Amino acid sequence: MSTELPTDRPSQGQPPEGVAFPKAIKSYVRRAGRTTTGQAKAFETLGPQFLLSYRAAPLDADAAFDRSAPLILEIGFGMGEATAHIARVRPEDNFLCCEVHEPGVGALLKRIGEQGLTNIRILPHDAVEVLDHMLPEASLDGVHIFFPDPWHKKRHHKRRLIQPPLVAKLAARLKPGAYIHCATDWEPYAEQMLAVLGAEPLLRNTAEGYAPKPDYRPLTKFENRGLKLGHGVWDLVFRRI
Repeated sequence: MSTELPTDRPSQGQPPEGVAFPKAIKSYVRRAGRTTTGQAKAFETLGPQFLLSYRAAPLDADAAFDRSAPLILEIGFGMGEATAHIARVRPEDNFLCCEVHEPGVGALLKRIGEQGLTNIRILPHDAVEVLDHMLPEASLDGVHIFFPDPWHKKRHHKRRLIQPPLVAKLAARLKPGAYIHCATDWEPYAEQMLAVLGAEPLLRNTAEGYAPKPDYRPLTKFENRGLKLGHGVWDLVFRRI
């Protein structure tokens, strides 16, 4: 069974009127997948409250969340397991979550309903355009980017999300003292993340190199399996100067 995201989003491959897709950066890659019956029901019952529509205009976060609270942007939440956990253990924060993978959006909506979460809003749109057109400078208290696609092959490295242009956009939208937290299980990508984040003049590292895993980020089933096999996981936490 499948369902639709908000009806006013642009059709596949078409930018909103007057807004061009970024040529150098995109925050996602379309993935195949089927929306389950439970996810489809979550779209129907919870979508009107928790899904936001893309607009080429600044977001009124207080109105979107029905309260004023620190705003954390998450880029690419997969199936939403970690997102729901973090929102549950940090009820004082608002989480604006960008993901275009429809089954993942449905899965997070389902978790929201099952866990009674109220501090998540999902924006099913390219996060780069959201940054460019909906989030003003100094509007974010934090950014989460967990396990983005590492694009293992060297010829594909240019497609990695963590690149200087995106990091500059993120840094500009962080309030002074706000943070960006990235995590990856691919060491060469961790090294690139460390170099790129470290080269951004508006950011400073909170650790000497990689950071200890913050308590709020849970170990996912995938991550636990990898750790048992001896695979590493690297967290990076930088703050806005």
